[in-house]
Amino acid sequence: MNFSIHQASNIGNRRFNQDRAAYAYTNEALLLVLADGMGGHLHGELAAGLSIETFVESFGRHAQPRITDPDQFILETMRYAHERIMKLPHDKEMGGFPGTTCVAVLIQDGKMHWGHAGDSRLYLLRDGAVLLRTSDHSVVQKWVESGQITAEEARTHPQRNHITNCLGGIEDVFYMEPGEPIALRSGDVLLLGSDGLWGPFTDRELVEAFFALPVAEALNKLVGLALQREEGHSDNVTGVAVRWGSGEAAHNTDEAVSRVLEIA
Repeated sequence: MNFSIHQASNIGNRRFNQDRAAYAYTNEALLLVLADGMGGHLHGELAAGLSIETFVESFGRHAQPRITDPDQFILETMRYAHERIMKLPHDKEMGGFPGTTCVAVLIQDGKMHWGHAGDSRLYLLRDGAVLLRTSDHSVVQKWVESGQITAEEARTHPQRNHITNCLGGIEDVFYMEPGEPIALRSGDVLLLGSDGLWGPFTDRELVEAFFALPVAEALNKLVGLALQREEGHSDNVTGVAVRWGSGEAAHNTDEAVSRVLEIA
């Protein structure tokens, strides 16, 4: 497979970085996954980390070198991650279990398969435009869809971080929203981002960044700019970006390779 890939994170103005990300690949399959833990006192980083760990471990077991059923793999792995989180030790007085968003992508046979829970997003950028963007599982997104507020108002709404779906959490409200597989084209860019990354930007700004620069430079620039725009109250800022196609680096391996992002 030929692709360029980069992942980056910054703690922002939070006490802890609860975002987690990773990718893994064989000669025939590429996995991308990102999670944004919620609730400092509930140790959301544990839930996010467990989600990433579950996906990477499952990929290592089942990608031999390909996944038999990519859509089922994503569904079952995310559900299993949720079940593992719900078994973590927890403090009832604190309100429940750790929680996390999760967005996962599996590329195989030139097609992108994905699923998500929460408000961490997947973007597919093609030909200078956003071809696909996941829909947030949040209160504010419901208001946008019902016409109560505009998408622009949602970007700065004080309740924009109130999500309605997650792995773990105070109540067992988890469900995974799957997506229809999409055939990728050479030059396509995939971006997985926590809300700290996508929140400060319009779709147009994301497109312009990735079509002006290599993926590593573009993602690093966006992380830095997100911190500047939210100076003093920035959330954790994390992303995984891939440019797909014949013009990118070849990744050949005899066994599954995994790269879990180191979080400072």
